[in-house]
Amino acid sequence: MAELLTATDKRTHYCAELSAENVGERVCVMGWAQKQRDLGALIFIDLRDRTGIVQLAFDDATDREIFQKAFGVRSEFVLCAKGSVRRRGEGAINKNIPTGEIEIAVDELRVLSAAQTPPFEIVEDSRVNAELRLKHRYLDLRRPDMQRNIIARSRLSKIARDYYAEQGFIDIETPTLCKPTPEGARDYLVPSRVHKGKFYALPQSPQLYKQLLMVSGFDRYFQLARCYRDEDLRADRQPEFTQIDTEMSFVTADDVMKMHEGFLKRVLKEYMNIEVTEDFPRMPYAEAMDRFGSDKPDIRFGFELTNLSEILKGCEFKVFSGAIENGGSVRAINVKGGAKFSRKEIDSLVEFVKLYKARGLAWLKWAETGDISSSYAKFLTEAENEAIKTAMGAEAGDLILIVADKNKVVFDSLGALRCECAKRLGILDPMDFKFLWVTEFPLLEYSEEDGRFYAMHHPFTSPMDEDLPYIDSDPGRVRAKAYDIVLNGTELGGGSIRIHDGAIQSKMFEVLGLSEAEAQEKFGYLLDAFRYGVPPHGGLAFGFDRLVTLLLGLEDIRDVIAFPKVQTAAELMTKCPSEPDAGALAELCLAIVKENE
Repeated sequence: MAELLTATDKRTHYCAELSAENVGERVCVMGWAQKQRDLGALIFIDLRDRTGIVQLAFDDATDREIFQKAFGVRSEFVLCAKGSVRRRGEGAINKNIPTGEIEIAVDELRVLSAAQTPPFEIVEDSRVNAELRLKHRYLDLRRPDMQRNIIARSRLSKIARDYYAEQGFIDIETPTLCKPTPEGARDYLVPSRVHKGKFYALPQSPQLYKQLLMVSGFDRYFQLARCYRDEDLRADRQPEFTQIDTEMSFVTADDVMKMHEGFLKRVLKEYMNIEVTEDFPRMPYAEAMDRFGSDKPDIRFGFELTNLSEILKGCEFKVFSGAIENGGSVRAINVKGGAKFSRKEIDSLVEFVKLYKARGLAWLKWAETGDISSSYAKFLTEAENEAIKTAMGAEAGDLILIVADKNKVVFDSLGALRCECAKRLGILDPMDFKFLWVTEFPLLEYSEEDGRFYAMHHPFTSPMDEDLPYIDSDPGRVRAKAYDIVLNGTELGGGSIRIHDGAIQSKMFEVLGLSEAEAQEKFGYLLDAFRYGVPPHGGLAFGFDRLVTLLLGLEDIRDVIAFPKVQTAAELMTKCPSEPDAGALAELCLAIVKENE
């Protein structure tokens, strides 16, 4: 039966706070039994809390009732222990834990809660499958590495709040029940009981509210904002997530980037003890695509793209020349050290690029012994083969990988392939933090499927001043005052200078295919606000969960979120989403219509 805490049961220390300096002190600790070791005349219990482990000792000097109670303790029992801190014997010191020199000679013990045997052991770096861990997330969160992750997240949120407060930002909460948005990902909809047949949406971001706060004169806004997007999940995405969301008035893109660069430098200094004094490099979108095949390039390593189209445009090999004739290109990467890949590994790279719609992958392997093997060399002249080697700077030990296709396919496949090769070669250090600003994104992107333009970021992004004349005649040419911050090949955040001219905002809606009536229906409140004096403004939002994940050197965003969803957007622990009560549906004037199989 569980015992109750008494008025005198006051914790004096967390477990890992104790050290040799506390020898002789009487202390009270509380936590979970990691394990109990019965040595007959001696019993040891490792007691765990969020700080670590301390050893509880019971011996022939211990009261018999307390000794018997300790004998009955099992893993995950919740305990309150009082006693004196003493040094361990010479042969009993554990150098692997901070409290390894001491133990507590217990003279009072309370079992506050017994526990069943958990479905998996509560240990660091558990190899238990993710589904079982997430089903019992409350147990998974007891593990020391998971607790460190969540505590690190808390610390980083404090750094963010402190930094932006010091820079004059005002923390303002924006609504989580708002108007559905017609652009971007799918909204999560919330039915209204009062307004029958009408729905709120959960915010994909506080974008319009923070722009309206600039119209309201607050000048600098900040929020750790909860956001919701009904989209397919990946390792770095969740249906609900947190943004470090900001907006600033009377600024240029350079002002915004410098402000948020300062935050990242502060994080590196305070959390990682890494001092960064130089400015983060900046790279236009077009250059990033040309060199790395990606708008979020990992610049920790080379393997940059080289355009071979000029060399191969007249060759007899139709795989190459045909791609160029059809408006595409032939590009390649030189994987330094890639010659160590076996033929089987190269064949797997061929399959890898097919995931990005490439029809194939041509290759040349130059072994350290000097032997050269190739999938394409026999189809080209000696001069063409030599020109490729020269253009690629090829030498012994290299692996040349070539894709010929439409430009989008070439960029997507080679951009992913260079990262895959670096990963397989083991040359990526997660603690080597390389930041990059990618700037001058296209304002719009054209959908062949829908036959219309969409905003690449969102419809409130300002076009570059010098490109504004092309907004009607050549919309695809117009660049945006947009910027993304990239860390080690992952987009950490993005932002832009916003449109603050009502006429330009209306033109943007027109280019996106919205009539004046549709624009008024969907964004009338914004257009109305623009009639009353709008300051030039811009902002940026960091993906806070992604930032924490990368700083901790983790791969899965779920490891820094207390109660995450799985890939189906379900939560295994509470088994949500679930079917609502019939009475609740009736009150909302809703019915579930099941599809015929």
